[in-house]
Amino acid sequence: MANPKRRHSKARTAKRRAHDALTPAGRGVCPQCHEPKLPHVVCPHCGYYRGRQVLPVKEE
Repeated sequence: MANPKRRHSKARTAKRRAHDALTPAGRGVCPQCHEPKLPHVVCPHCGYYRGRQVLPVKEE
């Protein structure tokens, strides 16, 4: 098997890793309670998903 001739510099390694950063998940707004929520997920504040109540929410 082939082996590397010499080690890669730190700059070359950093250039390769420049695009590896994670992006935060996009957030939408719940149409019922207008709280931020993840897309395609039941709203944790009001329990609505696609215009109907899916989860019962405890009143605090």
